[in-house]
Amino acid sequence: MDALSDDGDHGLTIIAMLGSVFSPYYAWARRRGNPDPLDHCALNVALYGKAGKRWTMTERGRKALRQSPGRLDIGPSHLTWDGTALTIEVNEITAPIPSHVRGRIRVIPAAVNTREFTLDPAGRHVWWPIAPISRVEVDLEKPALRWSGHAYLDSNRGEEPLEDAFVCWDWSRANTPSGTTMLYDVTARHGTGAGLALRFNASGEVEEFAPPPRVRLPTTGIWRIKRGTQCEPGHEARVVETLEDTPFYARSLVETRLAGETATCVHESLSLDRFASRIVQLMLPFRMPRVGG
Repeated sequence: MDALSDDGDHGLTIIAMLGSVFSPYYAWARRRGNPDPLDHCALNVALYGKAGKRWTMTERGRKALRQSPGRLDIGPSHLTWDGTALTIEVNEITAPIPSHVRGRIRVIPAAVNTREFTLDPAGRHVWWPIAPISRVEVDLEKPALRWSGHAYLDSNRGEEPLEDAFVCWDWSRANTPSGTTMLYDVTARHGTGAGLALRFNASGEVEEFAPPPRVRLPTTGIWRIKRGTQCEPGHEARVVETLEDTPFYARSLVETRLAGETATCVHESLSLDRFASRIVQLMLPFRMPRVGG
């Protein structure tokens, strides 16, 4: 899930990973044989705001994973679904400088979308935008933060490593007065990847539309990750802020023009060629420690 506060001062991303696709430990284990995906789990939490950033992504083994209907536990953190809201109880340690992130986040969907989308020609990778229009309530003890805002919830699942199927992708979602608009521009390693332009309303209904022309965005300042988006002719897309600049991934706030509306998007660019580099994977434990077996 990702969320932005109503006042624009705070942002939050949380990803529960089972068979962590960005785990260097999982990648190394795959080179040695056929590992258990559930031995590579993590709850990634990224906080953004004027007070600075906090990042957690501690990988844990199968013994730290507990699953039951309506509940998922990964180590000391857990997620529960009661039929109307997703509650995330976070109890994690940041990296590389240790500090606590502890508290509760509630995601309340306006509606649940039931439609899924395949991202690759073979149909091995599926994206489900579960609740494109949601509200979020953030109540953290560490750091002391309370805010509310608009949120988004989705799920990805796949039958093979991402780097086997894709070269790269750009994804974005924007809240506008008419609903939530999402763009997914995928470059497949073989064949043609998905090029999706979707608009969701508060009832969860989805409408596909022809995406505007693709435009380049500036590469990230440190790791030079390529970024792109779509924008209506006669208007200009721009990067408002780069939230994450990593060796293979960038998360940004991007302003663009979609369906006659100016929109500020939560935007991500992913380079799977970069991730597959053994040099890059050797760098990742710096921010992705592993505990347990």
